Amino acid sequence: AGSGSETEVTWEDQENINKFGRLNNRFHELEDEIRITKEANENFEDACNELILTDEETVRFQIGEVFAHVPKDEVETRIEKMTETTTKHLEKLKNEKDAVVAQMAELKKVLYAKFKDSINLEED
Repeated sequence: AGSGSETEVTWEDQENINKFGRLNNRFHELEDEIRITKEANENFEDACNELILTDEETVRFQIGEVFAHVPKDEVETRIEKMTETTTKHLEKLKNEKDAVVAQMAELKKVLYAKFKDSINLEED
């Protein structure tokens, strides 16, 4: 006693639906990682600005959970390297996010073509 618009779900369809779900989860993970990495870069930029303003030759620098007195120019070098590393990581995350979005778009086309209104792949 179906409505007549029931479309049979094949193994391949189920695989595509599951893949879409995994990609959607990864998309949200990437968005969180990108946000956190951007915040880290902003913090590094703030730290660089603070270093410019200070007159001290030795500044406190956090290494792990400990603060150490480190020469100002060494701290600048470390922060530049940290910024460079996080910027590269951010670029990698953005590229992965673009790839995930592209794969999700392809799966949406395939799934909506077959299931039309019977499936909802949109975020609420």
